[in-house]
Formats: sequence, C-alpha cells, structure tokens
Amino acid sequence: MTAPAELAGQAAEALRALNHATLPGTGGLAYPADAYEVTGQLSVLAARLPQALAQLLAFLQEQAAAGVVTVVAGQHQGDPAAMLAAVTGGLDAAAASARRLHQALDAAQNHLTWAAGPRQ
Repeated sequence: MTAPAELAGQAAEALRALNHATLPGTGGLAYPADAYEVTGQLSVLAARLPQALAQLLAFLQEQAAAGVVTVVAGQHQGDPAAMLAAVTGGLDAAAASARRLHQALDAAQNHLTWAAGPRQ
C-alpha cells in the first residue's frame, strides 16, 4: 500500500502539473469543454478532501486517547490535548473550506455546461 504522505505528495505534484498545463498559450486548454472538465474534476477533488481530513483527525484522536502522542517542542510542548485541540480547529476549518470550494467549482462547472468554442 502506498503511504498516505506519498499519496498527498502525488496529489500536490499533479496540481503543480495542472498549473503548468493551464498556462495561457501552452495549448493545454483548447475549448470551453476543457475548462468544464477541469472544473468538474477539481470539484470532485475538493469534495473528497473533507473525508481525508476527518480520517486524519480520527487517527490523531485515537493516538492521543491511547496516550502515545507527545509534544516535544513548540507552542504545545508537553500538552498533547492542547495540540489536538489546535489541530482539530485547523482541520475542521480546512474541511469547511473544501466544502465551499467544492460548491464553488460545481457552480462554475454548471455555468460552463453550454459554453462552446470554435468548431473543429
């Protein structure tokens, strides 16, 4: 099985490649339908983020409950509960943002439904 951090890295690399492929003048986008398809796939990506974030949080909560988490330095040194509370806030905010991103991308794609470009 591929490690979760490696999969996240692959997703980040795929987005970097997408950024290059969508640069104006590169030929990556030729028709409005291309933008429709890209916004649709990005909408799916955003819709899947909250589940991954919730599962990360559940893992951390289990680890903290088992007493195996220590915080060796930083703002929450020696206080795993405070670290977990801060992480919970951050992941909850990220999940909410991902849900809003999904909705916005879905709306953008819907507006592109009937957009057409020059005939091939």
